[in-house]
Amino acid sequence: MELIWGDAPLRWQEVVAVAREGAQLQLSSAAWQRINNARQIVDNIVVSGKIAYGINTGLGALCNITLSDDQLSQLSRNTLLSHACGVGPLLSDEQARAIICAAIANYSHGKSGISAPVVSALLALLNHQITPNIPSQGSVGYLTHMAHVGLALIGVGNVSYRGQQVSALEALQAEGLTPCPLGAKEGLSLVNGTPCMTGLCCLALDDASRMLDWADVTGAMSFEALRGQADAFDAEILALKASDGIQRVGQRLRQLIAGSAIIAESHGVRTQDALSLRSIPQIHGACRDQFDHAERQIVTELNAATDNPLVLGTPDTWRVVSQANPHGESVAMAADLLAMALAEIGSVAERRIDRLINPLVSGLPAFLVAQPGVNSGMMIAQYVAASLCGENRQLAQPAVLDNFVTSALQEDHLSLGTSSALKLLKLAANLYQILAIEYLLAAQALDFHGAEKAGQGTRQAWQKLRAQVATWQEDRWLAPEIAKAVAVIKTQRVE
Repeated sequence: MELIWGDAPLRWQEVVAVAREGAQLQLSSAAWQRINNARQIVDNIVVSGKIAYGINTGLGALCNITLSDDQLSQLSRNTLLSHACGVGPLLSDEQARAIICAAIANYSHGKSGISAPVVSALLALLNHQITPNIPSQGSVGYLTHMAHVGLALIGVGNVSYRGQQVSALEALQAEGLTPCPLGAKEGLSLVNGTPCMTGLCCLALDDASRMLDWADVTGAMSFEALRGQADAFDAEILALKASDGIQRVGQRLRQLIAGSAIIAESHGVRTQDALSLRSIPQIHGACRDQFDHAERQIVTELNAATDNPLVLGTPDTWRVVSQANPHGESVAMAADLLAMALAEIGSVAERRIDRLINPLVSGLPAFLVAQPGVNSGMMIAQYVAASLCGENRQLAQPAVLDNFVTSALQEDHLSLGTSSALKLLKLAANLYQILAIEYLLAAQALDFHGAEKAGQGTRQAWQKLRAQVATWQEDRWLAPEIAKAVAVIKTQRVE
């Protein structure tokens, strides 16, 4: 599969296709023309000797130091070396690739002043599966992560290549590539902007969209297994709240339990269900509404020019403008908001999990095994879900509020958007596990009712799981079964 960017607005799904699925990426001829136009402006400025921030000056708090022509290439190289000081565990290959994708999207606007050979070299990293080693910690929103990407371009540092960790120079040579020389402004352009947070958030949107769908499925299975009262999903009732998310969830729930003999037989057994059951449309729907908002913010940033300075105009009539487009406030807020929404999805799922294993409210055997006592069944799976929910509450604390001062007071308000994105991805990984546990337990509970009596959609979901995980008769190693349930959620869909 090959994607060509540069002639239409980008979608986060395209970033995912390249980063996670290995799609090849190219830029359109119009994008190359824009890139070359901006580069010509930079070259003209260097020749003219006119002062322009980031082109022939120092960076950040050193912006008032003017540099000679013979220092500009060295400045670009030094910028990468000095800024590549990240620490901590490495990002995954897909995370590094998503960041590179977002950087290329930024450069495709032709407002950066970076040269076509450098952008081509970034494309080559993606298309030849050469993935820079990027430490995960050290960014206040930008700079360190992309600096490590830039190192790979000049043949410095290590990369992931053909399943091994090798030097960047070795990987480039194996693919017939050479280190990329850098000119004026290119070091700054390589570390600037918001590709770190934006690329990572595109991956988080992919995870979130999948889990919001599956949360409806596992929630419907639990609702059915706990003999919920379907009046809570009545279309007329839900329409009284003008929320797109609530209407969508309500419709999906009705479809999932359609034709359920279990629901029909349970009608009237109680006047009111617990909130974790009857408020699934309201809770999941609210989270979907927050997803929609976050998606708009992240896609807006993905299609933005986020360098500082920006290079505008033509080679004859140009402006180089120092501004604050690299400030990722909107993405940081979006990631923090989506983190809260996903944490809530996990929180209410854990409450349903607890009800499934509790015979006082479930009407089912304790811990969902036929012989409790000699068997512990699903008892400790609920502990795991509770632990993950506790961790998610910590991860859902907003990072955007954690402000610090950097660069000798020059950068005195920071978004921490990359931190927001990284904790969002970690929270999403936890949510996969929570939903997988609910999936396992709800399927086991349906077995006690007779899964053949389940609804149209819930029965389909039960069948997908049972193709991988057998019904519990007695205790067996549970951890691999949770992993199998996660794999189903990550690779399959239920309509």
